[in-house]
Amino acid sequence: MEQSTSPHKPNKPATIYAAAAGLVVWFALILQVSISIPAYIQEGHTWAGAVIQILSFFTIQSNLMVGVCLGVLLLKPSNAFYRFFSKGYVLSGICLYIIVVGLVYNIILRSLWHPEGLFKVADELLHSLNPLLFVIYWLIFAPPEKLKWMQSINWLWFPFLYLVYTLIRGAITQLYPYPFVNVVKLGYGHVLINSLVLLVVFLGLGLLLVFISRIIKTKQLSI
Repeated sequence: MEQSTSPHKPNKPATIYAAAAGLVVWFALILQVSISIPAYIQEGHTWAGAVIQILSFFTIQSNLMVGVCLGVLLLKPSNAFYRFFSKGYVLSGICLYIIVVGLVYNIILRSLWHPEGLFKVADELLHSLNPLLFVIYWLIFAPPEKLKWMQSINWLWFPFLYLVYTLIRGAITQLYPYPFVNVVKLGYGHVLINSLVLLVVFLGLGLLLVFISRIIKTKQLSI
C-alpha cells in the first residue's frame, strides 16, 4: 500500500491529548529558558549569547519541534504548516529525535549532571516526560501511513546538520553542548567516532519506527 500524502485530521481524543501534552512541553521549554538565561548571564554570557547557548542543545531543538508540532495539530490552521506537521513521516521524524533525547540523557548524561530545584524539574520534563508523551501520541494518533524504509535515511539529515553546526560553533567559541562532542577535551577523532555511533543509533531507531508503522499503521488502514 502506498504512503498517504493527504493531511491527517485529528479526532477529538487526539486534539485533547495534543492540548494536554503541548501544555506540558511548552511549560518545560519556558521554564528551562527562564531559569537558564539568568544563569548563563551570571556566567558571563550576553543575553543574546545565553539564548544561542540554550538553542544550541539538541534537547531544546527537539522539544521545540514537538511543541510546535502539537500546537499546529491542535490549532489545525489551513496552511502549509498544518499540511507539513500532519504527515506521518514528519511526525515519525520528530518522534525519532525526541526518543534519542530521552535515551541519551537517561543512559549517558544523567549520571554526569545533577540538577536541583527548578533545573531538575525542567530536566525531567524535557528528557523523560515529554519524549514519553510524544511517543504515545505517535503510537495512538499519528496518521495510518505505511512509511518507507528510505525515510530512516532522510531523518539523519537533521542530526547530521546539528553536528556540523555544533562543531563549527565549538571551533569558534570553544563551547560544546554535550561532553561526547567536546573537541577540546576529546579531540576530533574521538568526537567523530562518538558522532558516528550516534548516527547509527538514529538510523537503527528510525528503522524500528518504520517497522512499527508498517505493522501497526497497516493494521489501522485495514480496519
